[in-house]
Amino acid sequence: MASIQTLSPGPAPSTEAVERLAAKYDLRLPRYTSYPTAPHFHPGVTARTYGDWLAALPAGTKTSLYLHIAYCAEMCWFCGCHTKITKRYDPIADYLDALLAEVDLVADRLTAPLDVTHVHFGGGTPTILKGEDFARVLDTLRARFGLSDTAEVAVEMDPRTATLDYVKTMAKAGVTRASIGVQDFEPQVQAAVNRIQPIELVEQVIAWLRDNGISEINMDLIYGLPHQTTESVLKTVDRAVAMRPARVSLFGYAHVPWMKKHMRLIPEDTLPGASERWSQYLAATRRFRELGYTAIGLDHFAAPDDEMALALAKGTLHRNFQGYTTDTAPALIGLGASGIGYLPQGYVANEGEITAYKRLIREGSLTTKRGIALDDDDIVRRAIIERIMCDMAVDLDQVAHDHGLPESSFAAELSAMEPFEQDGIVTVEGSLIRVTDMGRPLSRAVCAVFDKYLKAGEQRHSRAV
Repeated sequence: MASIQTLSPGPAPSTEAVERLAAKYDLRLPRYTSYPTAPHFHPGVTARTYGDWLAALPAGTKTSLYLHIAYCAEMCWFCGCHTKITKRYDPIADYLDALLAEVDLVADRLTAPLDVTHVHFGGGTPTILKGEDFARVLDTLRARFGLSDTAEVAVEMDPRTATLDYVKTMAKAGVTRASIGVQDFEPQVQAAVNRIQPIELVEQVIAWLRDNGISEINMDLIYGLPHQTTESVLKTVDRAVAMRPARVSLFGYAHVPWMKKHMRLIPEDTLPGASERWSQYLAATRRFRELGYTAIGLDHFAAPDDEMALALAKGTLHRNFQGYTTDTAPALIGLGASGIGYLPQGYVANEGEITAYKRLIREGSLTTKRGIALDDDDIVRRAIIERIMCDMAVDLDQVAHDHGLPESSFAAELSAMEPFEQDGIVTVEGSLIRVTDMGRPLSRAVCAVFDKYLKAGEQRHSRAV
């Protein structure tokens, strides 16, 4: 079995090569934040199923919590999240009551105390909560789940809604990491996606966070937005790095107006084409590396001393619904409307429609709408896909061995790598597959070879690049 080593950046690909591969692999594929992926969850996994799975968690199981705050003050037209727009606080307060009641319902199903090591507030806009309500949520979590003293508490932030008092409340409540939504610094791009936030505002919020002891700063950027060019994306990268974030995500905009009607407000003729998107991605990736950041998987970058870069070097990096993570907990409890979680037995997804979610809570029921139980084949394929997404490499025979399978169990999939190898997307050495620097943006296409659920030609996923 070959040794997996991180590849150093290769030479910049030619324009011709980029255009050829962009045209050939302009596919729609899952993001592989889980396997099986969410479109294959089904209603056969019920609230009763979830309750049984919770009750079976052994004492001391390392566990993460995800809380979905499903409201925003206004809609960003690029947004693919489950969220609802409101200018009033009453609906938010009512939703928060339901979420805290769900915390009790879940905690009551447990038969032994857990070891909660990570808490993540997502949305929507988590900081749309009043400061005292945000603190109340964390107090409730500590009372019902017993957070570890060293638990990471991360919050996704919209800098447009941040105040110094709110940041102080976050720090006092125990927040250790903030993820700042930036997307792009160019005014024309911001206007085109209804997300106006001057760079000075972002700088101020980051200064407040650091001044109050929240020093772990993540930043979210997006390429493939309307009016973006490779040059403008590089300018945004340079401005972002100047603020010294510990981690940066660089997501490709997923234009799915058939799923998210507000995306119809973005004229399609303002969006970059496949080859330009690829150029933006490759150029930004190279710039992050030139500026000293470690490339993490498909679309994340970390300072070399950050835990995520260290996890990559150790081979312990993981991927979940929030993207790349150092979280190794085998259980994640998703709370709130559309919250998704996983337990050793499988995945569960909450009701996403807020009114229906609140009705179920009032009835005293867990809000599980769908999910999927894992079989042995799912587990080993998940391991393969996760290693490709995290390490850009996988030794198929090693994974088979680790799961009690004979070598060459994935001989058919290994043979299917041949066209990828011919196109310079992967290299193959025995049972070891390595994704090349050129192939990094197509790692999802490599993973799709191992996806037994994916049907050719499906259009419900985002573009591969």
